[in-house]
Amino acid sequence: MYNLKKNDQTILTNRKTIKRLFQALTLIFVLMNVVAVFHSYKFTHFTETKTAKTKEPGKLTTGQKISTLLFGVNIPRPENTSVPSIYQSLKLKSNKEIECWRMHVKNAKGTVILFHGYGGQKSSLLDKATIFHEMGYNTLLVDFMGSGGSEGNQTTIGFFEAEQVKTCYNYLIHKGEKNIFLFGTSMGAVAIMKAIHDFDLKPKKIIIECPFGSMYKTVCARFKTMNAPTFPIAGLLVFWGGVQNGFWAFGHNPTEYAKKITCPTLLLYGKQDEKVSRAEIDEIVTNLAGQKYLRIFPNAGHENYLIKYKEAWTKDVTLFLRTVRKNTKNTNKK
Repeated sequence: MYNLKKNDQTILTNRKTIKRLFQALTLIFVLMNVVAVFHSYKFTHFTETKTAKTKEPGKLTTGQKISTLLFGVNIPRPENTSVPSIYQSLKLKSNKEIECWRMHVKNAKGTVILFHGYGGQKSSLLDKATIFHEMGYNTLLVDFMGSGGSEGNQTTIGFFEAEQVKTCYNYLIHKGEKNIFLFGTSMGAVAIMKAIHDFDLKPKKIIIECPFGSMYKTVCARFKTMNAPTFPIAGLLVFWGGVQNGFWAFGHNPTEYAKKITCPTLLLYGKQDEKVSRAEIDEIVTNLAGQKYLRIFPNAGHENYLIKYKEAWTKDVTLFLRTVRKNTKNTNKK
């Protein structure tokens, strides 16, 4: 009888332990999802411009890092900080209303459409537009939704922005432009790749800078820069980001988009990039279906390459637009 009572007590204790463990795991899972909801919303929705931007991870105190890890990063809505001397401002109706600057040169060889990266705006592209002008090309600079003069405060890291790429491309087609070139940096590069994949655009050539391999990988990279574990919170952030913005974020994969890109492509990358890995770049280059050329800037990170490599950038872009190498194998210029 004593042994039976003792066994019953042990079973009861074990059941309570299992119940408490299950409750603790459930609580942790709920809290992780709450954190992911905060992060994903702030990652895809800019705050009021007057809101202070969260500092870079290396400049945060321990308390600030904890707060950032729990509630996400504040990113003020990007606004244009300068304007070109002579330009035509226009609004285009896409899935959102977007603002563009169109600038002409005499006897143009064609038009380059420029698309900015995450947290950027079209005024950040003026330096590159100037170089394209000197090469003899008209330019069309674009504010994606949520930035500059365009509608809203939302960004989808290139997903719905792809339709805005298509809108700009179709606008130039309607205007009679036959030589259309696409340039995009980071998110802008991804939006170009998705637009070509989804809408079968036929630009003459494209120039893309540091596109990420997938939405999941780019989210993981941001956690790694803060020395924070990626599993499982990165996956939850991608899931909730997609839910909040109305798309399946795990399917947002430029490595797959590359398989349908048959036009000549120049891909530019900084070897010190902490947000996009060399492995992602190599996979994209491998999957590109047309002529391709990869240029590596050894001392550049995820940044404007004109800061450190203006001469090299200009030379590479000039040669690429002038002609395309017959060799379609991956090329790495150190």
